[in-house]
Formats: sequence, structure tokens, C-alpha cells
Amino acid sequence: MNAPPRKALRWLLVIPALLLVAVIGFVIWGLTPLGPDPEALSALESDASVKVELADEGWVFTPTSGEATRGLVFYPGGRVDVRSYAPYARAVAERGFVVVMTPMPLSLAVLDANAADGVIEAHPEITGWVTSGHSLGGAMIAQYASENLDIVDGLVLLAAYPPDTADLSGSGLAVASLVGTQDTVITRESLTSSRRFLPAQTLYRDIKGGNHAQFGNYGEQPGDTPDPDLSAAEQQVVAVDETVRVLEGNKR
Repeated sequence: MNAPPRKALRWLLVIPALLLVAVIGFVIWGLTPLGPDPEALSALESDASVKVELADEGWVFTPTSGEATRGLVFYPGGRVDVRSYAPYARAVAERGFVVVMTPMPLSLAVLDANAADGVIEAHPEITGWVTSGHSLGGAMIAQYASENLDIVDGLVLLAAYPPDTADLSGSGLAVASLVGTQDTVITRESLTSSRRFLPAQTLYRDIKGGNHAQFGNYGEQPGDTPDPDLSAAEQQVVAVDETVRVLEGNKR
């Protein structure tokens, strides 16, 4: 039986209203990302060793000595302010590499998976690129790498794994996959099963005492171990060392 006209009209008004509320809620959620903490904000200041600037393509960290020819493009984790990763980016830049952190629409890399295009276009002086990302950002940068093997020659996954659509197993890329042993956000089964999509020489490193959030500086993350055995600074030392190893072209 057809609904009475008045009842049908009521539903025609209610459904769009509910959808509008849902969209507004999602936008508000995306516009209120985690971080950055004071240490991350401090890392955004230029000094004698690293120049930091906000350009059209993102936050750019450039070593002040020498002429860097290799670069790192970084995608942030889902609903995390990209500035939260400034300590990691700065430490890599201090080792002699240009690093660009890309802000994302609503802090979600899935909404701009090809953001690296703008980074690479803006830096023709860089002759070799490595991609890096945390959590959701890692999945999206792995997807980008799989589609741009003529440009990308390395990949660093921080508490992340490639999606099923990013098969890098035959790519020959230098890859490092890092995860904290006290990370209670990432799905271990998915992390393990995704290894079939990565090259045989991939370095897998479990960071003892590390968690999910401490690859960045944005405080606690829901569902994660809130007080891990390792500090954020200690966890990031490992992440920086392995990132530099990939940037230097070492394959395991």
C-alpha cells in the first residue's frame, strides 16, 4: 500500500535533513584533527641547520648546508594535523634531505592521494624521491608509489600497510615497514597479510615499546596504548634512521 501523501512528504523532508546533519558532523570531525603539540610547533621554526617554510605544496624542510638532490614526501595519518610530524621531518632534513609534509583535505589522505604530484612538480632540483606516510597516510602514499614507479624509488611505512590495489612486490623499491610493539590501533592480521604486496627485500622492524601515535607529536590516540614503554623521541629516532637508510638507497 502506498504511503499517504502527507507521510511521504514528511520523509522527503526528514531524509535530506539527516544527510545534511551527517555531512556537517563529518566535516566538523575532519576540521578538528589531533595535534600538533608544542614540540611539533617548535620544530616548524627555521634555524641554522634547517629552513622551514609553508609553500603551496606543503610544509617544506630544507637543509641549509649543501645542495640536497634527494627528497621525501610525507602523508599524515587520518585526522591528524600534518604539523604533528614536524619533529620527524626536521630530523630527516637535518641529515641532508628535502622533506615535504603535505596537508590533506579534512586531514584525510584518502581525499587527495595524488598530493605528491604537486610536491614533485614544485621541486625539479630533486632527482630522487622517497615516499613516506603514517597509518592511513601510509596506505595512500603506498598507492601513489605503486602508480608512479618511474618517479618514486623508495617507500617508508609507519604503522601502515599497502592496500590491495597497491602491489609493489615486483617493483624493486627500497621499502621499510615500521610498527611499534605496543601499537593497539593497527590490525596485525592485515599488516601480516599485506606483506605479499611488498618487495622481498623489504625491511620489517618492530619497534619495541613503541605505539601507534608516537611517530608523530599529537598526544594520545583513541584505541592506542596511552603510556608506552618508549618515548615519542626514542621512537622517532628509529623512524628517522630507517627513513634515511631508504633515502640513501640501501635495500635489505
